[in-house]
Amino acid sequence: MKVSLVITNWNGADILKKNLPKVIAAVGEAEVIIVDDASTDNSADVVLNLAEKNANLRLVKKEKNEGFSSTTNAGVEAASGEIVVLLNSDVVPHKDFLKNLLPHFSDPEVFAVGTKDLSHERNGNTVARGRGVGAFKRGYVMHRPGKIISGFTLWANGGSCAVNKSIWRNLGGLNTIYDPAYGEDWDLGYRAWKAGYKILFEPKSIVDHFHEEGSMKKRYSTFYRRAIAFRNQNLFMIVNISDRRFLAEYLLFLPYHLGYKALRRLDFSFWYGFFLFLLKSPRALFFRIQNRKIFVKTDREILSLFSPEFLMQNEEIY
Repeated sequence: MKVSLVITNWNGADILKKNLPKVIAAVGEAEVIIVDDASTDNSADVVLNLAEKNANLRLVKKEKNEGFSSTTNAGVEAASGEIVVLLNSDVVPHKDFLKNLLPHFSDPEVFAVGTKDLSHERNGNTVARGRGVGAFKRGYVMHRPGKIISGFTLWANGGSCAVNKSIWRNLGGLNTIYDPAYGEDWDLGYRAWKAGYKILFEPKSIVDHFHEEGSMKKRYSTFYRRAIAFRNQNLFMIVNISDRRFLAEYLLFLPYHLGYKALRRLDFSFWYGFFLFLLKSPRALFFRIQNRKIFVKTDREILSLFSPEFLMQNEEIY
């Protein structure tokens, strides 16, 4: 089973210089691809210098800056492996993390497997993350961290997971409607579940996440990032949700989110985000029609897997 790693980068020369040698050491003979999203620093030189000593290291350099989904898609398409591991540039895997990930892909229904993310916080604490659950609440599919044990996960973190490339192609990869960032891995996970595939969490596969400042924080204000997050939350509903009751509830709660919630917080990023959503809504409707062709399960079937009752009874099994 051939494995490729894909790491996206934008102006992260210092991070690559620090972490890339550790990544290469941890993955042995696996192919490592750095996809550069039109950086303006010397990221490309850093990668090319390391590639002179590491035959398995490759650089894919984009001419136009687009965002996480587009950049990751380019990396997966360039990868030669049947299994593709997605890593953020500020993530360093433990030496044996592939050994625990790969056996899950013997099941042809498994699309992705998430890793245990040891998140090194700025306050000095380390928090284990990586498994996600969710429920429909106040008009949206709300996500939250799940218990850190083996089991189903609603999505696999786009910064530390492995995917089956063949299924990735069947699903269409990450949806570029979410560029520049936020929510694209939630969308892909939900789409995979509704298409009849499974996503698992493997706590024995471990990575360290050192939380260097990402490209979104470097480039965009807090206001704009909040607007994009709310835009993408609405896009997710139009692109993926087919349950009529959920859609009706979504419409009923919009005044609450745009009115009371925004005014109470004096946070007008909600309004700007909704305006950005309206601009992209025709494209969202296009993807909604495309998704109908691959969806075989209902929203309720998927979310029932992550209900407290189901998890309490079954999560030790998987």
